[in-house]
Amino acid sequence: MQNAAGEHLTGRALCLIMPRTLVFGCGCAVEIAQHLASRGFRHALLVTATAIRPHADSVARELQNRDLSVLVDDSVNDEPTVTTLDRVLDRAHSATIDVVVGMGGGSVLDVAKLVAALWDGEQRIADCFGIGRLAGRPMYLACLPTTAGTGSEVSPNAILLDETDALKKGVVSPQMVPDAAYVDPVLTRTVPARVTAATGVDALTHCIEAYANRFAHPMIDVFAIKGIELIMGSLEAACQNGEDIQARSALSLGSLYGGLCLGPVNTAAVHALAYPLGGRFHVPHGVSNAILLPDVLEFNLPAAPERYARIALAMGCQKEATDLLTAQRGIDRIRAMCQRCGIPACLSDFGVHDADVPRMAESAMTITRLLKNNLRDVTREDAQRIYRGLLKRNTSA
Repeated sequence: MQNAAGEHLTGRALCLIMPRTLVFGCGCAVEIAQHLASRGFRHALLVTATAIRPHADSVARELQNRDLSVLVDDSVNDEPTVTTLDRVLDRAHSATIDVVVGMGGGSVLDVAKLVAALWDGEQRIADCFGIGRLAGRPMYLACLPTTAGTGSEVSPNAILLDETDALKKGVVSPQMVPDAAYVDPVLTRTVPARVTAATGVDALTHCIEAYANRFAHPMIDVFAIKGIELIMGSLEAACQNGEDIQARSALSLGSLYGGLCLGPVNTAAVHALAYPLGGRFHVPHGVSNAILLPDVLEFNLPAAPERYARIALAMGCQKEATDLLTAQRGIDRIRAMCQRCGIPACLSDFGVHDADVPRMAESAMTITRLLKNNLRDVTREDAQRIYRGLLKRNTSA
């Protein structure tokens, strides 16, 4: 058996770390209170955002009904920075805490994960950026996602903007996988259509980049392909009608599958090229991925046309005469879907100019932990060509 790069898998070990408690289903969010109370916790820090405070207050009441005190921090209202983390940690240290609960989108969950990991002050965030540099996590951690996108509730990753370098950086460690995750699609019903679209394409990108990856593995392929099917089959419906609980459930499950892909395989060039856009121009992460995804796939296509053809089939495309043609149909479908969902198609919409391209490419080249996964080597010149091709785009095509 071979992986996507044609390398034999004999003898290769793959480690899939999941939350010890993983619950999925409509209405399951309130069950987290009994889960934590049964484990003897009495003082919870609930990290959330103001936009979802009604959901958070419901969970807080359930926790209080189980004799847990609750400190709610709803200050994670933008994509998080090192300063955001420091602020939440400072507030948490002013109270008695024995469990951290994250309830929100990927930004909230990533902050909650890092608060639980850095609670004891043994490490600073600057010491932890990278792979395997986190020494441990002293605090029990439970997560409830309210968007279907990052898969942070099951992943070993947490991403922050380092303001000093104007670059998003990741903390990647098995210690980042929560102890418990409760995935309740009902919590996603009130997510605006534009956020649903962006986060949904983020989840789609996780699945695609894990399937078409130098370190692809048959065990993770199952999650990736099913995630692609679920997301492409439900994203537009969820954007058109947020109350469509069937579409919301399919999207939440697809996002969960995408999150499970991140630890063992992870993403590749799309995410690497997206980080400078978020760091310098504050383009939302899902939007960055959506803009880049079709063009990066076209760049990668010659490296593994059969893999990209299988992705296109999972999207519902018809099989064409060749793998290349089939794969191209898939890329065309992604572009059309993004346009129908109202996702911007060009970087100039966010104030990116040609003069910015060299610096962005230079920054992207530093994300080696992701670029090494890409099926085709990406040079600085390649990155510049991809960025420049996206500065202006005729979206009427």
